[in-house]
Amino acid sequence: MSDTEHARLERPVAAGKPANGPPSATPAEHELIVRDERFCRESRPPRWWHSNDPVATAWYNSVSASLPRGEAFFIDTLKKFRGKMPPHLEAQVKAFVRQEVNHTREHVAFNRLTAAHGYDVESIDRGIYDMLEMIDGRPDEFYLAVSFSLEHFAAVISNRLLSDPRYLEGADPEVAHLWRWHAAEEIEHKGLVYDVWLYATRNWSAWKRYKTRALVAALITKKYFGNRIRDAVGLLEQDGFDKRIARRKLYAFLWLKPGMMRRMFFEWAAILMPGFHPWKHDNRALIQRYESDYPAAVMPAE
Repeated sequence: MSDTEHARLERPVAAGKPANGPPSATPAEHELIVRDERFCRESRPPRWWHSNDPVATAWYNSVSASLPRGEAFFIDTLKKFRGKMPPHLEAQVKAFVRQEVNHTREHVAFNRLTAAHGYDVESIDRGIYDMLEMIDGRPDEFYLAVSFSLEHFAAVISNRLLSDPRYLEGADPEVAHLWRWHAAEEIEHKGLVYDVWLYATRNWSAWKRYKTRALVAALITKKYFGNRIRDAVGLLEQDGFDKRIARRKLYAFLWLKPGMMRRMFFEWAAILMPGFHPWKHDNRALIQRYESDYPAAVMPAE
């Protein structure tokens, strides 16, 4: 069955009115749409699927290998608040969970293809498990803070992928479609976990909320990004690169050309500022751009 036949658009879930507590910047008319797509089922991407470049491929493979465990963490975190949210947030969480389940399924499938090329990606998954295990036993609100910090990092990367074609230029077309599909939904639900956090912490002082947000965001993003560097270098070593050379090439890719990390730094740093909300940067037009490029993604269900 082709990707077009698989594509399915489910009923959108609107954001609704802000909950009691700190105001949300999520547009009231904003919708979460579950796009059920499948990738790389009938074809196998080459080993260096991104521009025949082992460095670019290693970076994206490192990110992909980290996603299933992280997305499961987000889902489990939101389940802790089931029945404790206003109805409009409950409805959005259901749509969010379905989006994340689909993302997990597709990245698990893609990671298996990566492993079939001889790469060890199981160690990357174990590293994510170890990182998240460090917060075991913390209050539920802390889990939300970790979740929206990682979701913000994902949304900023997604903004780059959809706004600048250079980042996926030369990539295997179906794998590039996978990343753009995922990026569109990351942008679409980028404010949801944060809105749940605002409601869950509605009785906190503004200072406590800000201090927790900024500290967790800085620490968890540094840890996650550092692990992605480590794991991408590890994948390059599996391709025969010397560790020092691999690290130098990877840093040049991330910070110089095409330089995604350099270009997204200030977008990411918004989470450290007072008054932050993911939707204060309204980039819904990028979702529309994705949908216009891939009309099969928005075909209504029969």
